[in-house]
Amino acid sequence: MMDLIHVISVAVIIGLVFVSAFFRLRPIFWTILIGVTLVFISASNYLSLFPLFICWLIYLPAAAFANLSQLRQRRIIAPALATLRKQMPTISTTEREALEAGNTWWEKELFCGRPRWKNLFKIPKPTLTTEEQLFLDNQVETLCRLLNDWEIVFKEKNLPENVWRYLKSEKFFGMVIPKEYGGLGFSALAHSTVVMKIATRSLSTAVNTMVPNSLGPGELLLHYGTDQQKNYYLPRLATGTEIPCFALTAPDAGSDAGAIPDTGIICKGQFEGREITGIRLNWDKRYITLAPVATVLGLAVRLYDPEHLLGNSDDIGITLCLIPTSHPGVEIGTRHYPLQQAFMNGPTTGKDVFIPLDWIIGGTAMAGQGWRMLMECLSIGRSISLPALATACGKATYRFTGAYARLRRQFNTSIASFEGIEEALGNIAGYTYQLEAARIMTAGAVDLKVKPSIASAIAKYHMTELSRTVVAHAMDIHAGHMIQSGPRNFLANMHVSIPISITVEGANILTRNLIIFGQGAIRCHPYLLKEVALITDPNPNIKALDKVLMSHVGFFVSNLLRSFAYGLTGGRFIFSSVKNRAVRKYQKQLTRMSAALALLADTSLILLGGSLKRRERISARLGDIMSQLYLSSAVLKYYYDHNKPESDVNYVCWSLQQSLYKIQVACDELFHNFPNRWVAHLLHWIIFPWGVSYRAPKDTLHKKIIEPMLQPTELRDRITQYCFISNDETEFTYRVENALFQINAIDPLMKTIHKAIQNGAIASYKTHEERINTAEMAGLLSTDEAQKLSAFESLRQEVIKVNEFSFDLEQVIA
Repeated sequence: MMDLIHVISVAVIIGLVFVSAFFRLRPIFWTILIGVTLVFISASNYLSLFPLFICWLIYLPAAAFANLSQLRQRRIIAPALATLRKQMPTISTTEREALEAGNTWWEKELFCGRPRWKNLFKIPKPTLTTEEQLFLDNQVETLCRLLNDWEIVFKEKNLPENVWRYLKSEKFFGMVIPKEYGGLGFSALAHSTVVMKIATRSLSTAVNTMVPNSLGPGELLLHYGTDQQKNYYLPRLATGTEIPCFALTAPDAGSDAGAIPDTGIICKGQFEGREITGIRLNWDKRYITLAPVATVLGLAVRLYDPEHLLGNSDDIGITLCLIPTSHPGVEIGTRHYPLQQAFMNGPTTGKDVFIPLDWIIGGTAMAGQGWRMLMECLSIGRSISLPALATACGKATYRFTGAYARLRRQFNTSIASFEGIEEALGNIAGYTYQLEAARIMTAGAVDLKVKPSIASAIAKYHMTELSRTVVAHAMDIHAGHMIQSGPRNFLANMHVSIPISITVEGANILTRNLIIFGQGAIRCHPYLLKEVALITDPNPNIKALDKVLMSHVGFFVSNLLRSFAYGLTGGRFIFSSVKNRAVRKYQKQLTRMSAALALLADTSLILLGGSLKRRERISARLGDIMSQLYLSSAVLKYYYDHNKPESDVNYVCWSLQQSLYKIQVACDELFHNFPNRWVAHLLHWIIFPWGVSYRAPKDTLHKKIIEPMLQPTELRDRITQYCFISNDETEFTYRVENALFQINAIDPLMKTIHKAIQNGAIASYKTHEERINTAEMAGLLSTDEAQKLSAFESLRQEVIKVNEFSFDLEQVIA
């Protein structure tokens, strides 16, 4: 009996410690709670002397450490300051400006280990206004019908003049410019949707359209321009009177754009016949979209003031200027040829170009603030433009490749029935669902006036990588059908141009290895940024530092115990508000992995310190975990925003299962490569005590999610909403859509023919038309059925047909 009482007593003490840490009770509360319990157990003789002594030996120092703050600050925190400074990563000026730019959003919830899902689901569903919807239905639809991507890319190598005129007259270049300046004043969601729809028709046109609305003079002027600059330039940019470009990248400054060699020297010079104080510029830029046709050049240079005409500093810093390309010395006009795509891209140079100081964006008050300005606006390209292009690839492949797979037959069977094709189609279907969910949620964040610096990096990297995956799968399914260039090929330009999206706005390798977790850890961690500021302060506030460090300790211990508890129980007892049983279990696992991320991140930061910056692959894997949690959140948000339709459940389950599997892979690789081996084994045991928890989606789930893409369904239409479908009967998209709408009625007729061949009623060597005639004469098909089947087969042959050219490849023959 006494042994049982001993066990219960120890269990009660351990349970109280666990509960106190799990729920992060304040020190005074857990001190009283555990202390009173120990006093009661001691007075009741429920424990023998030795275990009771051990309990008090642990409790008293812990309680003293937690509650005697002044003693702790004087004896522990202050002496440890020098060591803490060595552990802290060094942060350069450009890194600090990047960290201070933008905001954190839902990604911070995920990083902290206890995501409050209800807060995410309460955010209003991003929606288009009536005006924005009308623009999509009319102007964007009209634009798409004007476009012939084959002619644009392979013949004209430029947009036709009537397309340029239409883009300008309908203010496509002024979508983000407020109405008060003559623009359309569209939301981020509308901007994203317009670019996405155009991209399903012509990527080159989409890029030419998105750049004036993305990182460039328009966006920078809106946020930082002087009233004079705004009043002059914004109305002209909105109507296309001015075509902007922005020059940042230099031959020796690509990903390391902060090291730009291009210079501006403040000096005296002649401007419009009089001597003024201005800037003498020298630059050599490349890869600048719209530069060959630009009328106004945004330019990033490092500004110097050797004569101290503005102040006491020699090196003022990166500064952004706005220069008419007609200004003497500005060189534009030559073109790059990015993977043979037709959007305008080229170099610009200038030697000893003198400009007035008021051509600095924002005036002299913003001199030296260029890097911060760029970082704050970079989220637009990453949050809207590139995700829109990526989603366009997903929508086009989902809709048209799915239909093609249903129509294309081999061995008298639709190729969509083969398991290898099912696997590729399943990846297209699941990833397109993720792409659309992430696009809407990330653009919605911008409309909430958030500048989601980390979420935008996640969206940029993973969505462009997903687009690469879905297009590659589509190419495999179409096989020879899509390796033949010509007007019938809707996929070739998407396939060829994917590396462009991968490269721009921060190359994907850089984004994954350095930005997502590198900036995310500091920005999203509840205490790290404060700790860095306090520890690196020459005169640190010890009391404030002590408070932050103690909170950090509580945060770490809480996530440690929560991860252990979730691992032991498989996360089964985590609260979830989701009613659908299948989806609910996944939401619980996401909460479990959020706690695991917080634990892994803290452990890595504590043990590796500043060296974590150099261990890029560890940082990348931690970023992968965070990214998959974000993408999963977007899927859940999309599911909730559409009233949790039953038709989406398989898609939600596939997406979340795939993300959890990728998290498992990232964790396993992290454990396998973590430099401290015993810590790696301990972390593995804490988070996954029963071994592997997540695997890739089952084959049966793949089969379920491709069913809606192989026939006309509401879900297919919703996932591929705003994917352009031509009304020209000679185009592939019209034909494949028309054929798919007939297939359910035609399938039984095709089976009748096939059965007759098997029975010997129809000779197998006959042509398809002869088989139909024989079946009609034999009474197997009615005259109407025979005509429908014959017309359908002609249409199907047009769908699978490829282009033929004259010998010199100048003329399309078929």
